[in-house]
Amino acid sequence: MASASSQPSLAVGFPSFDPGVPPCTASSASGIKGPMASEVLYASGMPIKKTGHRGVDSSGETTYKKTTSSALKGAIQLGITHTVGSLSTKPERDVLMQDFYVVESIFFPSEGSKLTPAHHYNDFRFKTYAPVAFRYFRELFGIPPDDYLCSLCSEPLIELCSSGASGSLFYVSSDDDFIIKTVQHKEAEFLQKLLPGYYLNLNQNPRTLLPKFYGLYCVQAGGKNIRIVVMNNLLPRSVKMHTKYDLKGSTYKRRASQKEREKPFPTFKDLDFLQDIPDGLFLDADMYNALCKTLQRDCLVLQSFKIMDYSLLLSIHNIDDAHREPLSSDILQVSVDTQRLTPQKVLYSTAMESIQGEARLGDTMETDDHTGGIPAQSSKGERLLLYIGIIDILQSYTFLKKLEHSWKALVHDGDTVSVHHPGFYAERFQHFMCNAVFKKIPLKPSPSKKFGTGSSFSWHTGSSGNSCITYQPLVSGEHKAQVTTKAEVEPGVHLGRPDVLPQNPPLEEISEGSPITEPSFSPVVGETLHMLTTSTTLENLNVQSQSSPIKRKASEDLEKDSASL
Repeated sequence: MASASSQPSLAVGFPSFDPGVPPCTASSASGIKGPMASEVLYASGMPIKKTGHRGVDSSGETTYKKTTSSALKGAIQLGITHTVGSLSTKPERDVLMQDFYVVESIFFPSEGSKLTPAHHYNDFRFKTYAPVAFRYFRELFGIPPDDYLCSLCSEPLIELCSSGASGSLFYVSSDDDFIIKTVQHKEAEFLQKLLPGYYLNLNQNPRTLLPKFYGLYCVQAGGKNIRIVVMNNLLPRSVKMHTKYDLKGSTYKRRASQKEREKPFPTFKDLDFLQDIPDGLFLDADMYNALCKTLQRDCLVLQSFKIMDYSLLLSIHNIDDAHREPLSSDILQVSVDTQRLTPQKVLYSTAMESIQGEARLGDTMETDDHTGGIPAQSSKGERLLLYIGIIDILQSYTFLKKLEHSWKALVHDGDTVSVHHPGFYAERFQHFMCNAVFKKIPLKPSPSKKFGTGSSFSWHTGSSGNSCITYQPLVSGEHKAQVTTKAEVEPGVHLGRPDVLPQNPPLEEISEGSPITEPSFSPVVGETLHMLTTSTTLENLNVQSQSSPIKRKASEDLEKDSASL
């Protein structure tokens, strides 16, 4: 086991951890040599109620299948230490099909044995599923065995207070790299069957928003099987998350309950998102395209495995709000602890690394973030960092799920419920994410386009009866000028040229009775455009397009008199 302390690499993964909410675990330097103090968090003096296999014993400590959390964490660390250490003695080789179905088992008596150390917990057995295959996955993500052991086993695991709907337990490694989650028997069995396809998908493209699995284990204690999976951690503790959503793309009963809203860091749902952020989250064009492409490919993979009912976990860090908020003691402590962090350790684990490689930070948004958040903007122009990942992928469209969808479709619109055929579910999921949740930042028109659409030329008749052209640029501000030019110009001069602009004083500077100087024009290829008249009053703006009959008759009489002379 590595002795050097591993530093957090702020990876990406499953559940959330808010640094503003204290963990359930009391941090201790005692390691795994003895039981730790009570680790259950009490809210308003009330103990945590039993949910699924998760409960609280008489001493107030969290239990799972009647095994205390401290004993479970100790068994996990002892078991991973042994299995990773023994695997390192085996030579590396290509992964074979039978490797996905291998299960290794080792017994840990409390008094110790030739292969296992003595410990202060009850006897237990530790099983490791597909050790060679998971070693390949860890190598693919750049996780050396020493780093894996150091992250998970050198310091006590931190228990997260928020459990899943099924009552799962969540632990996070002290350096934020890994999440450990208890899973049900069916989920563990499905993941084991999924491994060959998962292996093929990661080989083709490791950049994915799907959970990254690093190990599947089972602790047998007290006659119960406690199955756990090690995954990437999605939310770094060094970043304060302001809002969190669990999005499926469905609307039937997809609103956070009142009980959930009372939590310190609640998880909102689809209808809450549509109400809170109706305009969506705006991304740079390259970032948006890369994200939607990754979602499309991931959904295609899940559809091929007949997986449905998965979610997009979206957590938002508001940069502008964070700058205005004073640091709490908990966040300050986390910030101090993360000052000694080394660069990202686990490859393709941050949200930025998980999407397609062509995504780049454009000129639209600039951030100094180094935790892997995706830069975005709100409709109000607020700067945001998004931490995202697809979660809960171990739900297949079984016969029971088909019955559930059929029953819900009878009482509600079948297309809006979360349980649906994998193909329809994937299409609805993509459409919701790439149309309602994420949007492109509108492109700003170029100056040339602004000029082309912001100016106009109109013909009218001047005071002398000659046809004239008026150039009307759209000028912002109070200073505007109207210029009338004569149509009868020297040969070769083109009328209506936007590069021939009048140099005329603003209307406000021209007082009544003051002399009006003729505006001058820039010469263009030696040609000169003569100015006939300059209109400075609003009356000249609405001159008739043709001269009146009286003026036309007077002009004809004048020409006859000149001819007779």
